[in-house]
Amino acid sequence: MASAHQSLFAHALPEPAPDGGGFVVVLDGSALCTPGRLRLKLPTRALAQAIAGEWAAQTTRIDPLSMPLTRLANVAIERTPAARPALAQHIQRYGETDLLHHRADSPEGLVRRLADAWDPILDWGESALGLRFAVVQGVMAPPRDASLLAARALALDDFRLTGLAHGASVFGSAWLAFALLLGRVDAADAVRLCRIDEDFQEERWGQDAQSQAAKRAQEADAAALGRFFALLDAADAAL
Repeated sequence: MASAHQSLFAHALPEPAPDGGGFVVVLDGSALCTPGRLRLKLPTRALAQAIAGEWAAQTTRIDPLSMPLTRLANVAIERTPAARPALAQHIQRYGETDLLHHRADSPEGLVRRLADAWDPILDWGESALGLRFAVVQGVMAPPRDASLLAARALALDDFRLTGLAHGASVFGSAWLAFALLLGRVDAADAVRLCRIDEDFQEERWGQDAQSQAAKRAQEADAAALGRFFALLDAADAAL
């Protein structure tokens, strides 16, 4: 049995290999496959290397929850090709009720903090995405059409579209998901920006274990997603 510090694959570590314009992860002479038995073909060597590292880090058993890059790649290969319109609609729906457009009306300190943090992202989004909605206070808003976000999502490849849709869910914001994808914010900034209200309340009333656990999970999701996007953009010639 492998120890806690020994790979489950100690005698044949997974490694990346070129594969017809992409890269695969090879183990015991065979390319890894997705759960549905599709070839796990990746667009960059950097992503293949990172996924090989996730597999090499497995110890006594394979734990999919410890392999976020592998899980995102599996979705991009198995599910996204047939679900592209649905994923674009998912992003559009978040955009039409986006967190960054809905503001608290009090107290003044929170109102000011939200404006200082979120208005620059909306300014960037107007330039980068070509779309901006009026900010409202509360949860109700007039009907909005964020179909432009859906169109921009559909212009992405399957890997980036997968990550973008996941990011919208993680942050509650299509704008923050696009900002992470396009490099306007990093993963830590994206979490900080989407949690301003919660953090403000914790400053006033204190932290609780459930909220902190949710924050740690969100930070882990965001960090993995930020790394996924960075690995997709990595220049193979530099590796």
